[in-house]
Amino acid sequence: MARQDAHPETRTRVDTGAGREEEAFAPRALRALEDGRPSVRLRAALEIGTTPHPSHVDGLIERCAVEPDFSVREMLTWALTRHAPARTLPGLLEALRAERAQARSQALHTLSKIGDRRAWPAITRELLSDADEEVARCAWRAAVVLVPEGEAAELAAVLVTRLGGGGRETRLSLSRALIALGDAAAPALRGATTDPDPEVRRHAIATERLARDPDAGFEFAIEEAKRIMVLGGDGAGGGESGGGEEE
Repeated sequence: MARQDAHPETRTRVDTGAGREEEAFAPRALRALEDGRPSVRLRAALEIGTTPHPSHVDGLIERCAVEPDFSVREMLTWALTRHAPARTLPGLLEALRAERAQARSQALHTLSKIGDRRAWPAITRELLSDADEEVARCAWRAAVVLVPEGEAAELAAVLVTRLGGGGRETRLSLSRALIALGDAAAPALRGATTDPDPEVRRHAIATERLARDPDAGFEFAIEEAKRIMVLGGDGAGGGESGGGEEE
């Protein structure tokens, strides 16, 4: 990136001693995160991540909660991953209790990228069952990354309670999370295929189908599940494979 194109708030600093330079840089870069132009905010987050410093972390987390642009949010998350987990985890864990849904979802997303299992106790059942679908989806992804060995089956038992709910993207996210848990999820998923609720049964059968043949695509798996239910099966058989849609 050419230096002459950089916004004044984030351009290269004149060295006046390492401590004073960093001191001056942090407020300027963090102020640039509040600029009305997404391109300026994106550059600011990139520069902060390129030159990580503990003084940046709180501002990055605060901005995650309100940033409207997806690309900038992704860069903010990347910038946070460039800092030491010991510095980022406390603020991210606090954000999981925030009233604003975006603060919770972005903190969960960032924790899944950091992958530090010390965050696992904060992935509560309340987050996994959050009324906001984006928060719940982020919680599922984070849980799959952070779950300790030996606890995946218990996590799967919680996740299957969400089968059949939400829209297409939410159902696909849940299926992917269960599939990512592998064999540990099989008993809970198998039990859900006989649930009294037909939506739960359909989603569970489709998830098993997708686990056996990831290339089939989610829509094809759902249609297969409907066919199996009409024929009175439970999805245990292999069934014919077909060229499904892209996920």
